[in-house]
Amino acid sequence: MDLSAQYEHQYRWRCWQQAYQALPPRAEAHLLDLGCSLGDQSRDLAALGARVLGIDADEQLITIARSRQIPGATFELGDIREPNVEGPVDGIWASFVAAYFPDLMSVLIRWRALLGPGGWIALTEVSSLFAHEPLSAGARSLLDTYAREAFEAGRYDFDMGCKLASHLALAGFHVEASRVLPDQELSFTGAADTDVLNAWAERLYRMRLLQERARQSYPSLQDDFLQCLSSPAHATECRVHFCIARSGT
Repeated sequence: MDLSAQYEHQYRWRCWQQAYQALPPRAEAHLLDLGCSLGDQSRDLAALGARVLGIDADEQLITIARSRQIPGATFELGDIREPNVEGPVDGIWASFVAAYFPDLMSVLIRWRALLGPGGWIALTEVSSLFAHEPLSAGARSLLDTYAREAFEAGRYDFDMGCKLASHLALAGFHVEASRVLPDQELSFTGAADTDVLNAWAERLYRMRLLQERARQSYPSLQDDFLQCLSSPAHATECRVHFCIARSGT
C-alpha cells in the first residue's frame, strides 16, 4: 500500500470533528492547511465555509489533492516551513507536522507572521508514539534510543504533542484551548483490530532509520510491537494533542 493509500485509510480513525468544533467561525475565512497531504482536512474546512490553500512538499500527494477538485480548496507544492503566501490569512491548520520540526518555536514565529490581526493557529500532534505495553525490555530500549537519536539529530520529536502549548506560548501566541483527542489507531486500549495492526506494520516499515538502528533485531522488534498491540492487555500512554491559539496581534 503506497503512502497516499495509507493516509486515506487512516483518516477514519481520527476525531477531527472534535477539533473542528473548537475553531473560530470559518465562513469566508482564508485558511492555510500546512502539510495538507491528500487534502482531507482542507476538504472538511472548506465544507465548513472556509477558503483553503493546502501546501505540502510531496508532489504525489499534491497531485492527488488537486485531482479531487475540492470546492473551496486549492493546493500548492511548497515548503511549509516558509510558505510563499501573499497577504495575511485568518487561520493556519497543521495536523501531524509539528513533530518534524523539533525546533518548532522558530517555525511558529514564521507562521505567526502570515496571520492577520486576531488570526489563529490550530495544531494536532502525537506524543509518546511508542509508549505501548506489554513490550519486552529489548524492544523498549531500541525504540527509546531511536526516538532520542531522532530528536537529537533534529529529525523528529516523538513527544511533540505534549509540548505544543508551551511552544505556542514561547512563539508569542495566546493558547485558547488544549485538549487530548481520542484516536482509534494511536491511543487505544485492548487488542487492536486487523486494520489497525496493518497500519502500524506499514508505519514501522516506513521507518528506515529504525530498521538501520535495529539491524538484525528489527524483525523481532516488529513482531514484539505488533504482538503488544494485539494483546487484550494492551495499554498505552500515547496521546493525540490538539491546541488552538491566537496570534495576539
